[in-house]
Amino acid sequence: MENTSNNRGEVVLEVDDLCIEFAHRKGNLKAIQHVSFEMRKGEILGVVGESGAGKSLTGSAITGLLEAPGFIAGGEIRLYGERIDNLEEDRRRLLRGKEIGAIFQDPLTSLNPVLTVGKQLIETIQTHLPLSHEQARQKALDLMKEVGIPAAEQRIDQYPHQFSGGMRQRIVIALALCVEPKVIIADEPTTALDVSVQAQVLQLLRRLCKQHDASVMLVTHDMGVIAEICDQVAVMYAGRLVEIGPVESVLKSPKHPYTVGLMGSIPRIGVREPRLSQIPGSMPRLNAIPLGCAFNPRCPNSSAECRQHEPEMKAVGDSRVACLKVMQEELV
Repeated sequence: MENTSNNRGEVVLEVDDLCIEFAHRKGNLKAIQHVSFEMRKGEILGVVGESGAGKSLTGSAITGLLEAPGFIAGGEIRLYGERIDNLEEDRRRLLRGKEIGAIFQDPLTSLNPVLTVGKQLIETIQTHLPLSHEQARQKALDLMKEVGIPAAEQRIDQYPHQFSGGMRQRIVIALALCVEPKVIIADEPTTALDVSVQAQVLQLLRRLCKQHDASVMLVTHDMGVIAEICDQVAVMYAGRLVEIGPVESVLKSPKHPYTVGLMGSIPRIGVREPRLSQIPGSMPRLNAIPLGCAFNPRCPNSSAECRQHEPEMKAVGDSRVACLKVMQEELV
């Protein structure tokens, strides 16, 4: 993998040439193909793309929550240089929570409805840290205050249904951070929240991750969210990584036609347009991914070469892009 900056923090997690397949009676379906990226200390990496691009699947592979019939068919996942994708399930279970935390879309389904939020926090803390019940309870209270839960001393003994959606998501963030993991996978953590609450939760997530020096992979459909809190952005299409780089570079000067299309579909403030731009067609099914560049049927710049050869990720400025036409333009 090529580094795009010399001024960034220490590499915490590396995904190298990851391939994920689903077993099928007519032949394995290739869901993720040759995805490589790295996450650095204190940085938020936004992963964006349409539904079916492979964003959540990549996150599941990192957390070790990939379920059958899906399996890792190739590549490696390394945490501080140590390979973790091939660990036994007992070791992966210990890794989750302590080293790798997770924040999911719906906080109500992420929390156990028959346990108080305090009990869930305390159990998680005591699973990974050698603390007494009293010490763990105090740490849980401190975390609830840190994530902005008012009257934490009273609310620690309440159940998830007694909290609003935004407050539940704050509890989930506290759970993800309670033993200070090195990596957090946040899978569309604000989808179920009102817009105003989304902004509060995202800013809270960014602040806490910077304070705790955690690396975050933020899965989202929303380019506005990417622009708001992320440091790096990875664009995925049909299980492939098509562009990755610093947020400012990718959003202001997108290189891959798919990234250009995503940016073009965002309404611009103060500009009246009769119709929003859109990318024609839809994401291909796993059993119908076209030859060559997977995006070629929807690409306005597609050529015969694009339909025959799958592009490799190459450095363009401080980003990496998988597009034959962009590479040809760079050589001119």
